[in-house]
Parts: sequence; C-alpha cells; structure tokens
Amino acid sequence: MTEFTSVGRSATDRASRYGSQLVKHFTHKDLEGSWEDTRGFVRFSAGLAEFEASDSALVMRVVGSSAEDVARLQDVVERHLVRFGSRDELSVSWDSGSQD
Repeated sequence: MTEFTSVGRSATDRASRYGSQLVKHFTHKDLEGSWEDTRGFVRFSAGLAEFEASDSALVMRVVGSSAEDVARLQDVVERHLVRFGSRDELSVSWDSGSQD
C-alpha cells in the first residue's frame, strides 16, 4: 500500500502543551489517540496524525493512503492548532507531497 506523508512544523516554546491539547481534543471526539511526555498520535478515519514536541516547535506528521486524505488531515490539524494557539499567533508550515 502506498502511503502519502506530510510533515508540519509550528514554532512555539509551548509545543508539549499544544500537542497534548490537540490529542485530548480529538480523543474527546471518540478518536483513538494518546499523549506521553513529548509525543502523541491520533488515528482519524482518513489516516494518522503524529505529534512531537521539542523546546522550539511542535512537529506534526500526517499519513494517509491518498493525497486527498493527507490534505484533509493537514487541514483539520492546522485549523485546530491555529485556533488553540491564537493568543500565540501560531502557524504551520508543511512539507508535503512525499510518498513512502
């Protein structure tokens, strides 16, 4: 099976807080996911979103079986992160189009 992947990065010194907030939000919507220390994931019907917090950024990796699925995952993850981080004026830059 071909997988499509995109990696997004959002500069913030509160990456762990935002990563855990995203995972908590999505798991409250009955999606499978977890957050431990500085890493987490959420499994969507369109694919998988993985999160990793560093001291300077939240890195998000989305994986789907089509470019359309990856685009949907990028959109939902980015929209929620930007909304949660509006006070910090968060944005996401994506490196997309890679195929594994």
